[in-house]
Amino acid sequence: MNLFHEIAGKVEDALQALAAEGILPADVDTGNVKVEPPRDPEHGEVSTNAAMVLAKQAKMPPRELAEHVAGRLRADADLAEVAVAGPGFINMRLSQVFWSRLLDAVLRLGDSYGRSGIGGGMKVNVEYVSANPTGPLHVGHTRGAVFGDALANLLEATGHEVVREYYINDAGAQVEVLARSVFLRYREALGEDIGEIPAGLYPGEYLKPVGEALAAEHGDALLKMDEAEWLPVVKDFAIGRMMALIRDDLAALGIAHEVFFSERTLHESGAIEDTIRELEQQGLIYTGQLPPPKGKPPEDWEPREQLLFRSTDFGDDIDRPLKKSDGSYTYFAADVAYIREKLKRGFAELVYVLGADHGGYVKRLQAANAALSGGKARLIARLCQLVKLFRGGEPVKMSKRAGDFITMREVVDEVGPDVTRFMMLTRNNDAPLDFDFEKVKEQSRDNPVFYVQYAHARIASVFRNAAAELASEMGGEGIESLLRADSDSIRWELLDDPAERMLMRHVGDYPRVLEMAARAHEPHRVAFYLMELAGSFHALWNKGKENPQLRFILPDDPGLTRARLALLAAARQCLRNGLHLLGVRPVEEM
Repeated sequence: MNLFHEIAGKVEDALQALAAEGILPADVDTGNVKVEPPRDPEHGEVSTNAAMVLAKQAKMPPRELAEHVAGRLRADADLAEVAVAGPGFINMRLSQVFWSRLLDAVLRLGDSYGRSGIGGGMKVNVEYVSANPTGPLHVGHTRGAVFGDALANLLEATGHEVVREYYINDAGAQVEVLARSVFLRYREALGEDIGEIPAGLYPGEYLKPVGEALAAEHGDALLKMDEAEWLPVVKDFAIGRMMALIRDDLAALGIAHEVFFSERTLHESGAIEDTIRELEQQGLIYTGQLPPPKGKPPEDWEPREQLLFRSTDFGDDIDRPLKKSDGSYTYFAADVAYIREKLKRGFAELVYVLGADHGGYVKRLQAANAALSGGKARLIARLCQLVKLFRGGEPVKMSKRAGDFITMREVVDEVGPDVTRFMMLTRNNDAPLDFDFEKVKEQSRDNPVFYVQYAHARIASVFRNAAAELASEMGGEGIESLLRADSDSIRWELLDDPAERMLMRHVGDYPRVLEMAARAHEPHRVAFYLMELAGSFHALWNKGKENPQLRFILPDDPGLTRARLALLAAARQCLRNGLHLLGVRPVEEM
């Protein structure tokens, strides 16, 4: 149940009634009418801009039209108060009848509360992480991994059919560098003194066990082969081991992709050639010369004929080359073929979660998608900005395992997956994020993940205490189940303290937050909501410490106790549902 959808329906009915009376045009366009929380909670729970956006169509001042709309709404039993404010806002307070129905629905819906069908079953491909299989994932990948996974969860919860995908870059020069680096470690595992790692190879300690595993499997047989013979063998072995390492690191963070797609298959299957032929048939491929780079061109730059895609026809800055000067395909050629492959699988929306350094790729990807889909599919790119690591305020830069960066696994092993995931979503993806190992382990209100989990744990403690104190009156340890099963007998009208009403408002806001976050592809909105919900609960808890009459358990007033416990059950449900979407455990004790 979405309270804002319910009130929006009432506003629409009022507007159509006014249209039938001739106060509004018969064909009134209500597309820009919004129903949302007012900026100031003192003005009520719901507000609409209907009068201001329709005043021109009605040919009357906004406040005059607002009075007409408000007059219609005041007759509705779900609205306790309807007031016109400012230039024509209509502010509404919900009646106790409405709140009782909503809170009852929260208890009955349980884990499905907040879920919706706004996605209409649209097939969405969310590609995230997609790191080169040349080493362990680093902290930058961590943010993209958490963002992509939470976004996929959010889209599923709002009625989209989602596939989580990882694109394995296993066809470029970097995997040959990986193979040569592993071969060096293989020689080391066989007893050879390899000295310093040569420039251009990967120096990380993480390749030692790969070289040892290669030696265990092949003995010294590879030493007797020419490079042309051992390179493909070592390459396949190394990629397999690196992907196993990456999958393991992702699993430690609670992330599992449904599809791991190999770039190499695009080259081996002829998919790139097929894609170029398709674009040629549309007149979008030509041989030409690109202008020199903006600014001061490199000294070795010279114009040359290249196979180009007319990406400027679709909003890109320049046309993009599909072949290098040596005749091999560019990375972009494979990217275009990959988009075509996704479209063939029936996806209507392609979401790319990219690192901050990939901003220049967005327009070309969108151009390729527009050309291949004929504008029928949407490509959305979300860039995740850098994560800066600190320990007690001092920058952290080096890793024992990787040599020159901090790995994802090191972060997860130190602070845990729950803290890692939640903290990665405490900023919008396009804003830099500071991650201090000491601060994220603090048990204080300044630590967002602790603040939210502590709210859930505190509510759990209330129910444990209730089970001990009210066993005979309310059925022992099944109190929460009893409240859900018998929710229509709860006297919600007894909850009249402002702090209780504020918590109710936050519970009612959860479905709206989910829909807004899904439409904007911004899962951090759920994290922000959970922090606000937790703050509302903690405020109520603190009032109960100061005023005994506001405590949750009042043995002498079972009706009020039931109502307060039911409100806590609804709040805990929202905390639990939101945390699950973010991939964070709702803990019972802290």
